[in-house]
Amino acid sequence: MQDLKVTLIQSDIHWQNAGANLAMFEEKIWQIEGKTDLIVLPEMFNTGFTMNAEQVAEPMNFTTFKWMKQMAAQTGAVVIGSVVIKEDKNYFNRLIWMQPDGSYDCYDKRHLFRMANEHEHFSSGEKRIVKELKSWKICPLVCYDLRFPVWSRNTAQNNQLDYDLILFVANWPAVRVNAWDILLKARAVENVSYSLGLNRVGKDDNGIEYNGHSAIYSPKGEALYFSEDSESLSTITLSKQDLDHFREKFPAHLDADEFDVK
Repeated sequence: MQDLKVTLIQSDIHWQNAGANLAMFEEKIWQIEGKTDLIVLPEMFNTGFTMNAEQVAEPMNFTTFKWMKQMAAQTGAVVIGSVVIKEDKNYFNRLIWMQPDGSYDCYDKRHLFRMANEHEHFSSGEKRIVKELKSWKICPLVCYDLRFPVWSRNTAQNNQLDYDLILFVANWPAVRVNAWDILLKARAVENVSYSLGLNRVGKDDNGIEYNGHSAIYSPKGEALYFSEDSESLSTITLSKQDLDHFREKFPAHLDADEFDVK
């Protein structure tokens, strides 16, 4: 029952300037004190939330991918965040899960933010991923996915839940931050898991303001970490023993309804 150390980097983002953002986040990563297991960066951390996919997209194994590989190798931690990726003629808002040994996995954002016309510029993902890290099962999702509890649902097979931690990397605007706060807590309670949300701060070149509210909630809905509207870098230790103990005492997942996602 190993604890998991998670580092959240809540930051402003330079608009559509990958070089400046990679330099900025690298500097922040080297400010992490001590060992950490997982470093979480925002949605589209190298560009900001932009619909200019053709202008900012990179192929896999290009500059940002190689930077993530380098950061993971040098810190010994998994590094995750989403970037704009081009494959063939399609563009994806792709979360990359980069491991210290250079192996990786990807999750393409399923729910594209209609109100910003994201669905007109990007292709939707078709499957979730669940990754293992120090005996923890982790399900990484992206921003607008938070609003869809069916996609986020923690299902049980043979009394074993799919994941122990669900996390969301985001560019979630301040004007709707109340929904962010409510839904992050709800995802923890309904899924009997830890829930983590990493948002950005600042204002982008579209005039959209972001005020953070990055947080981690326990399966009881308790706030284990909360960061308001300024840049912050924090490492939080999550207890697997506490999670397992709560699940034993309150196995609500055994009464969950069965369903399939099409």
